Amino acid sequence: MKDSVLILSGGMDSTTLLYDMRERIALAVSFDYGSNHNAKEIPFARWHCEQLGIRHIVIELGFMHQYFKSSLLEGADAIPEGQYADDNITSTVVPFRNGIMLSIAAGIAESNGLKYVMMANHGGDHTVYPDCRPAFVEAMSAATKAGTFPGIEVLAPYTNISKIDIAKKGKALGIDYSKTWSCYKGGDVPCGKCATCIEREEALREAGIIQ
Repeated sequence: MKDSVLILSGGMDSTTLLYDMRERIALAVSFDYGSNHNAKEIPFARWHCEQLGIRHIVIELGFMHQYFKSSLLEGADAIPEGQYADDNITSTVVPFRNGIMLSIAAGIAESNGLKYVMMANHGGDHTVYPDCRPAFVEAMSAATKAGTFPGIEVLAPYTNISKIDIAKKGKALGIDYSKTWSCYKGGDVPCGKCATCIEREEALREAGIIQ
């Protein structure tokens, strides 16, 4: 039954969720908030939706680039290199990004007669990104349920699994991860040095996926 809206970036995690839950997803929405890598991710998001026959829309959130503070919004040179750690990656946090996106997606869900909003946060996000943690997901779901007539709920099925687990799911689903983007620096090719590039390569390697 098609009952859900998916927040789809075009990265590994949300693309995996797109295929994993394709029978339930009526609509996928990507947000262009002016990050370094939006221009690389969003075409991939659109491509995967076309393969699955799922409607895809893009919503502009230019105000975030204009008013929010994050190295993701400041160009490639601002992105720290090295593995995820509080002292080198917190600059990439876009304040309350998921809260804003989930709120909009909940309105889209209600407007389209749908019941759920899906997001693809995972266990590796917890230490750095407060709007990826279980407590946040539970609180947002309570808010969207209380604040909408049909009681829209947030579904985040990857909250307690790892990026490696997600890559293994993707391998089983036959996803072409070469048509996804992770690098926070944007550019023409992945830098291989930022935390998300390192995490991606580790997950693909552990899952036995060669690109």
